[in-house]
Amino acid sequence: MTLAPLLDAAPAIPLHAFAAMTAFVLGVVQFAAPKGTLPHQTVGWIWVALMALVAASSFWIHQIRLVGPFGPIHLLSIFTLVMLPLAVWRAHTHRIAAHRWSMIFLFTGALVIAGLFTLLPGRIMHHVIFGS
Repeated sequence: MTLAPLLDAAPAIPLHAFAAMTAFVLGVVQFAAPKGTLPHQTVGWIWVALMALVAASSFWIHQIRLVGPFGPIHLLSIFTLVMLPLAVWRAHTHRIAAHRWSMIFLFTGALVIAGLFTLLPGRIMHHVIFGS
């Protein structure tokens, strides 16, 4: 394992990857920790900011192009940027089940499933984890 392919990439790529990895770790912490507490809310706001950074930074990454410079991952980024404030609003209005479902869905889709696709051969994270 070497971080060289990631660190040698265009600046948006390591920003995107490190924000996603941090969001993944914080997401796991959020799922395991007690809910509704001040630490849950604080870590939650950090997680939301990281996810917004992950989604926004993807618009400067154009490795898979289908429509001009954009690919299918950009649809997920738009969806994430729409769902994040909605999920926060659901918590704010005490719709906890909807908040929980939204956050689990975002974590699973935008971090776990999308993250697994970064491990496909030819992708930067594949080179980071498995070498050339």
